[in-house]
Parts: sequence; C-alpha cells; structure tokens
Amino acid sequence: MRIATWNVNSIRTRHARVVDFLVQSDVDVLAMQEIKCKPEQFPMTPFEEAGYEVIAHGQGQWNGVAIASRLPLTDVATELTDQPGFAKGHEGLDAPLEARALGATIDGVRVWSLYVPNGRALDDPHLDYKLRFLRAAAEEARRWLNENPDAPLALTGDFNVAPTDADMGDPSFIPGVSTHISAAEREAFAELEAAGLNDVVRPLVPEGFTFWDYKQLRFPRNEGMRIDFILGSRGFSDLVAGASIEREQRKGDSPSDHVPVVVDLALEQEDDDRPMIF
Repeated sequence: MRIATWNVNSIRTRHARVVDFLVQSDVDVLAMQEIKCKPEQFPMTPFEEAGYEVIAHGQGQWNGVAIASRLPLTDVATELTDQPGFAKGHEGLDAPLEARALGATIDGVRVWSLYVPNGRALDDPHLDYKLRFLRAAAEEARRWLNENPDAPLALTGDFNVAPTDADMGDPSFIPGVSTHISAAEREAFAELEAAGLNDVVRPLVPEGFTFWDYKQLRFPRNEGMRIDFILGSRGFSDLVAGASIEREQRKGDSPSDHVPVVVDLALEQEDDDRPMIF
C-alpha cells in the first residue's frame, strides 16, 4: 500500500494536478490538508473517474481535510476525541471546532489527515490553540494504541512545526521570535513521539524540505522547511518499505507551496486459493 500526505492549498484550484500525481505515482491513499472547500464543493468526479473514493471534511475557504483511497474507507471520524476549538475573541473551552482532522481505516491501517493550526505568533492565542491541538493528537494516538497496541496507526499531515534545526531552512524564521521553531511547539511535537509514534520518513530520506514559501525565491534558493510528516506507530513503522519527499511537485504551473510525502507499506496479501487456469 502506498500512502501519501499533501497540503494541496485549495483542491478546487489543483485537483487536476493532484489526480495526475495519484495516478502517475500509483498512490493508494492520499491524506489532504487545506482543501479550502465544503464537502459538497469538493471536485469528486475527477477522483472517482480515476478510481478513488473521497471523504472530505471542510468549512469553506479556510482549513479542510480529506482522504482519497482506492480501497474502502471505514470507521470515519471527523474530529479528534479531545480536539479543541477556536474562534477569535472566544474564551473558554467550548469554541467551535474547525475542520482540521479526519480519520479512517483502510485495509486495517488507521490513517489520520491532520492540519495543525499555524500558531500565527508567539504572543497570539492561536499558538495556545496549536499546542492544545497537538496534545489532543498525541492523546488520540495514546488512547488508540492502548486499545490496539500492535495495529498500524499513522498521523499524517501538515503539523506546522519544524522539530529540529535541520528541518528549518527559511532565514525569516528566527529563534525566540518566530513560531514553528519555539521550544513549546517542539515539546508538543515530541509528545507525539512519547505517545508511541515515530517519524517513518526521515530515516529513509535523510534530507529535504516539504514546504517553501511562494515569496522571496524561497524554492529556487531551497530555503524551505520540513513541516509535513507521516508519524507511525510501531505496527505501522514495521511495515514501511520505502519513503520519498516529492520535491518535483513544487515545480510547474500553480504548484502548492507544500509537496507530497510518501511511504510504501509491505502489507501481507491474502492467499488466493482460486484454481489456476492455464
């Protein structure tokens, strides 16, 4: 099974490019973020014609997540168990939920597509929202693995955190001033590892960013950052047979500012006991 994650930065703008990538790269499951549309606005037809079922969770021009799969999608969830909400000027714990999490089980593999809040600034309430969201994701993984310790689980998506200095190549992000690299954000990301998840891509792809800003020639200068991840449980990690960061998808006409991150799983296939025909 080939699984990919991609912040597509508006699926209605880039659906042709996304479907082409799925078909040409033989991807079985794609977790998408920042689809920027409601479910009824999602361009389903091109995906269906290419053989993919799609579930989408969106809210208009902001946020939104989706999963496209050539295999059946079951046990769909549109929020983390303890997912926090957010609204500007809203105080308390009952703020409305944003469309930032979507989970499904595909051929026994539990996959989440997550679009972690940006954080905006170190003194912005959005940063606290981001930290609470990351903690909720860690708790979701911990709870699921307590009930299914050996089963494959993957949290994929745009985490908006560069967990190490090697993951940050954009000179405009300054320690002590900027989000994405603060100690609090990195500690919240580390909680995901403490919950039983591992970065399954970096051991196989030791270099490479996943995001380059459109401005200041960031891509030609390779001044990017690695903020898109596939984090897997032990049961998932043990199945990983390959991985890639698809840098070429940042090129061409109207690319997203993110690129796909891909892993291959070596899943056991059921024995085919049908008689052979010669």
